[in-house]
Amino acid sequence: MLSDIEIALSAKMEPITKIAEKIGISPEELEPYGHYKAKLSPVLWQRIKNNKNGKLVLVTAINPTPAGEGKTTISVGLAQALCKKGKNAIAALREPSLGPVMGIKGGAAGGGYAQVVPMEDINLHFTGDMHAITAANNLLSAMLDNHMQQGNALGIDPRRIVFKRVLDMNDRALRNVVVGLGGAMNGVPREDGFMITVASEVMAILCLSEDPEDMKARLGRIVVAYTYDKKPVTAADLGAAGAMALLLKDAIKPNLVQSLENTPCILHGGPFANIAHGCNSIIATRHALKLGDICVTEAGFGADLGAEKFLDIKCRMAGLSPDAVVLVATLRALHYHQSADKFANLGKHIENLRAFGLPVVVAINRFADDTDEEIAELTAYCREKGAACAPADVFARGGEGGGELADVLLSVLENEKANFAPLYPDEMKLTEKIETVARTIYGADGVDFAPAAAKKLADFEEAGYGRFPVCMAKTQYSLSDNPKLLGRPEGFRITVREARVSAGAGFVVALTGEIMTMPGLPKVPAAEKMDIDADGVITGLF
Repeated sequence: MLSDIEIALSAKMEPITKIAEKIGISPEELEPYGHYKAKLSPVLWQRIKNNKNGKLVLVTAINPTPAGEGKTTISVGLAQALCKKGKNAIAALREPSLGPVMGIKGGAAGGGYAQVVPMEDINLHFTGDMHAITAANNLLSAMLDNHMQQGNALGIDPRRIVFKRVLDMNDRALRNVVVGLGGAMNGVPREDGFMITVASEVMAILCLSEDPEDMKARLGRIVVAYTYDKKPVTAADLGAAGAMALLLKDAIKPNLVQSLENTPCILHGGPFANIAHGCNSIIATRHALKLGDICVTEAGFGADLGAEKFLDIKCRMAGLSPDAVVLVATLRALHYHQSADKFANLGKHIENLRAFGLPVVVAINRFADDTDEEIAELTAYCREKGAACAPADVFARGGEGGGELADVLLSVLENEKANFAPLYPDEMKLTEKIETVARTIYGADGVDFAPAAAKKLADFEEAGYGRFPVCMAKTQYSLSDNPKLLGRPEGFRITVREARVSAGAGFVVALTGEIMTMPGLPKVPAAEKMDIDADGVITGLF
């Protein structure tokens, strides 16, 4: 069997201008990065912004195993299958982060015969978006430390700095560092730390911004620190927002690529699905909706994290209304979560998505050792729960292997009407929003707030952030905040140990459990198997 990289390198890609032409984009509306990838020019949006929207389909998943459920693979394969059915389908996906690629994941652009290409470029430096976000984030950090070095006119308390530096690589040694050592000329000594780039608020801002002006305004609202009298200090206070927006002037433009079957794909952004909202950019999704009949997009981790944030944060801010949800499940994960009811985890996610007023299609991401009997049993269960269901073998067969799933989805889009509504209103208090998510989505008996978290949430209400949606940070492996509670746990409570405001992104983060914002490399990093020869042939990128 060929590896992902071998499949990708043997693909017959079309020039990006031809891919653009398929969806009505002229060469003048592209900014090419080589032959096979391009940025979409702002002049394109001015032309298409009044077009009618296509259908919006969200791809999410049950709580995954550590290997994941294959959301990106299903998203790409489904878009390919829809195009085979004569639909003008466009995939709107997230960009991979270098850290996981070099760490545990290897390639992260789909898999098998359902990939986006050029896979090696996408997984490495692509069009430089991640590096621009890293630079903008770290410029703000540098200006913050420089302000304190040059007299600290704002009275910033070095013990109350809440903004961290970032790096797009897994590096546990940088989680906690001390900066400013070496004497008076080297800055004010203080504790600091690094997060991975996708966890930066700058990434969340880029993905939630309407346009460059909105992005600059949001960057200015980032709270970086507090003064000695506990007043917030923002990026605008430091005079950093304009320069940060300048560094992001190209990164805010969405990227156009293609699948192995030459299906158009718009890749843009990729916020961490724990500490942020885990979806691609609003700008990318809107382009796909205006250019295609069907936009297939995805949200990170399981539906209790990514889908809930897509629906309660991204859709709320962008005015989006999904037409259907594809819920990816594998028999492997259902065995992993098995309890008295082996489909209990899946059942809870179906109930949750239907609570948002959305039709649900369960996509069984099929593996070679799955039996027909198990597939039939799972299909019958989904129907009992009021969800359509179809197996998908897109990893091995590409768009052809997603034909049945595409047919089922098209039938749902035609015959079932979505009645989407977010889970809670803007005016609900922050603590009540957290309680609503915990009880309704996770199935918790309630929420316990640590005193410090309760105090911060009250302070955020007083500071005018009470209308923000909440962004729940918790483990992806369980519906609870305990990764060991698999299946559909009952009789548990959620503990909110800390709260943070992402004032620029426009949400309040409630942290539960231990959330790692700078991953480490595994015992055997994927990078050990990667290489490039004298002819430029890449191996080991999965």
